[in-house]
Amino acid sequence: MNLKFISLLLFFILFVPQRASAITMTNDNWILKGGNFNDFSGSASDSTHKLSFTGGEFAVGLYTGTNYKVRAGFQYLRPTDTFRLTISDLTINFGDLNPGEPISRTNTIAVINHSAPGYQVTALENHPMRSGTTDIPDTTCDEGICTETTSSSWESLLAYGFGFRCDNLIGTDCDSGFSAPTAYRQFANQESGELPAVFMNGGSGASSSARITYKVNIAQTQTPGTYQNSITYIASPTF
Repeated sequence: MNLKFISLLLFFILFVPQRASAITMTNDNWILKGGNFNDFSGSASDSTHKLSFTGGEFAVGLYTGTNYKVRAGFQYLRPTDTFRLTISDLTINFGDLNPGEPISRTNTIAVINHSAPGYQVTALENHPMRSGTTDIPDTTCDEGICTETTSSSWESLLAYGFGFRCDNLIGTDCDSGFSAPTAYRQFANQESGELPAVFMNGGSGASSSARITYKVNIAQTQTPGTYQNSITYIASPTF
């Protein structure tokens, strides 16, 4: 019995952080502290915290004079202030599968973060791999304990389902739960009300990449058909 499975992968990039800055000008008679072109801004602090804030920029545009040039607005962000997520392949085709013969496919996720103190990448499936009204269950791994946040070994040919793992290529940003080479977990399931789950996180000022391995293993009783789902990856800054 042959079955065909296709998983479609989509991604979004959210919450790109922005920066604001000010200058201070002085001479012997005065001090001028320049703020910014926003509705409000300022700073607040206590013994353990310090917060700077801005909001509602309204004087957007390019302003020039004989001795100055002001670029106001997000369109004038410096090119080095980059926050980006890329995925090497947006469609994963598992081809024909036979019961008890797992098949794996891979693609690569890369993150560039030069504008936030840290970042995280989360993942969410729209529903389990599905053909009509029939699903391939999300894997629970060999010991039946895999979830969207818990990884476990998945080697048994009698452990069925769909899951993934993360392997570091550049950097060490994959979740530590994937440190064992046979460790897998489920994707969070949007249809069941689960929230996107973090599987990759890191700091600022570097580029990181990881290989994502997708694995499917089906039982003899699986109904023939073409199964598919969509995976959403979300990269967001952390502070």
